[in-house]
Amino acid sequence: MSFFLSFTPAAKQDLKELKKSAHLEKRFKAVSKALKLLVDNPRHPGLQTHPYTSLCGPSGEKVFEAYAEQNTPAAYRIFFYYGKARGEIVVFALTPHP
Repeated sequence: MSFFLSFTPAAKQDLKELKKSAHLEKRFKAVSKALKLLVDNPRHPGLQTHPYTSLCGPSGEKVFEAYAEQNTPAAYRIFFYYGKARGEIVVFALTPHP
């Protein structure tokens, strides 16, 4: 199955902030690579994708967390759910791990 990404306005803003910030260049590259892996295979072992039970999508969709970075302070995470269209992955947050 092929997948495609949709971004919420908040996720688009998160990505834009990462891209324009010079001191976050490494983080932007890691997030970009993880997004490519997500399109190829949401269950790629490097993403360590797992359900995130504290949240649900706007229509009650199951939410997942994928790792963009690991073993890094404030490592970035990608939060998403599967959209209504076949193969759609809706990214709603790109954020550092608390």
